[in-house]
Amino acid sequence: MHVHTAPSCGCCHAWADLARARGYTVTVSELTDPQAEKAALGVPLELASCHTVEADGYVFEGHVPFEALEAVLRDRPAIAGLAVPGMPMGSPGMGDDPSARYDVIAFGGDAGAGRVFYRAGTPEPFAS
Repeated sequence: MHVHTAPSCGCCHAWADLARARGYTVTVSELTDPQAEKAALGVPLELASCHTVEADGYVFEGHVPFEALEAVLRDRPAIAGLAVPGMPMGSPGMGDDPSARYDVIAFGGDAGAGRVFYRAGTPEPFAS
């Protein structure tokens, strides 16, 4: 996977380190024009965060939990990717608290402009 990081952002690198710890091969580059580069990758502006990940034909924006990312890579849904808008505390790379609650939004393809894909910190996180 390739992680495009915000300039001098420690939490972007923390997320990349967590990906490496899960066994992913990770390359990193720094965004020079974040808004334009994210738009070119298909990330809706309203779903933007600090880093953007390209992996196996999908785009993962921000501090996406690995359970959600791995479900997409395994199940191959007809979406462009997943996003965790902003930088929620407790998300991977932002404190790593499994009880932190925030939504992971699928976008593009069958998800259109966006729909909840995963509800972090809940007993049944995958939306039906």
